[in-house]
Amino acid sequence: MSTLRTEPLADDRRGGLDHPVLMCPPTFFTVAYEINPWMSADRPVDTTLAYDQWQRLVATYDDLGVAVELIEPDPDLPDMVFAANAAVVVDGRALVARFRHGQRRGEEDAYARWFEERGLRSVDRARHHNEGQGDVLAAGEILLAGHGPRTNRAAHREIEAWSGREVLSLRLVDPRYYHLDTALFPFGDTVAYRPEAFDTRSRRELERRFPDALIADAADAAVLGLNAVVIDQTVVLSAGTRRMVPELRARGLQPVEVDLSELLKAGGSIKCCTLELDGLETR
Repeated sequence: MSTLRTEPLADDRRGGLDHPVLMCPPTFFTVAYEINPWMSADRPVDTTLAYDQWQRLVATYDDLGVAVELIEPDPDLPDMVFAANAAVVVDGRALVARFRHGQRRGEEDAYARWFEERGLRSVDRARHHNEGQGDVLAAGEILLAGHGPRTNRAAHREIEAWSGREVLSLRLVDPRYYHLDTALFPFGDTVAYRPEAFDTRSRRELERRFPDALIADAADAAVLGLNAVVIDQTVVLSAGTRRMVPELRARGLQPVEVDLSELLKAGGSIKCCTLELDGLETR
């Protein structure tokens, strides 16, 4: 298995996000159960390849000046690599996830310990089912929040009260797009999304708020091309994304594709692996 790059960046290469991200190595990644339509316990997983692909994502962030912090993986928690689901982090505070499926609930304590040891301003536990940045994405000062397959709508009111920010609720209706971050990503003052992932009311609200949104086609959505991370003018997204790439370039953005095909077997990609630590300074 490859050795993870951990050397610090030279000062003149710093930039990127103004906060670090948290990631978990897929040392124990496999598909041991089925909790979304992407997962099949009968489909072989190459854990070594998954690790190498994930390491290339870390190297991409390194090249873009993003500070990456790591949490130790747990052999009993194969989905712990999908760090984005662990919490909502706003202004240096964490609201730790409450996972819907029992197979992932052990991650709650593991991530809560990391947040406490890292010294966040506060570490709170969600009362309602709430799967972190998988379902809560910042668009400026607004939090876009998905509900349906994983996160309860009641969690949105809890997040609003906890964060002091407006929360725009969006209902997910296609089981393939079980988290908001599989169907939408914000960039600049707009978003990219797959309309068919949402109910009619949510589509109308997205059309009203983001009239110049980038609309993803079925092929790009099917490779989780919307499961992206935006760093300044760079969009890190899944390899195999096609139509969105020239559209992003036409809007002055630079797409960078990373192959996470092994992790895609569990329904995860770039954003799923990346928990943005808003409000935290780099160590």
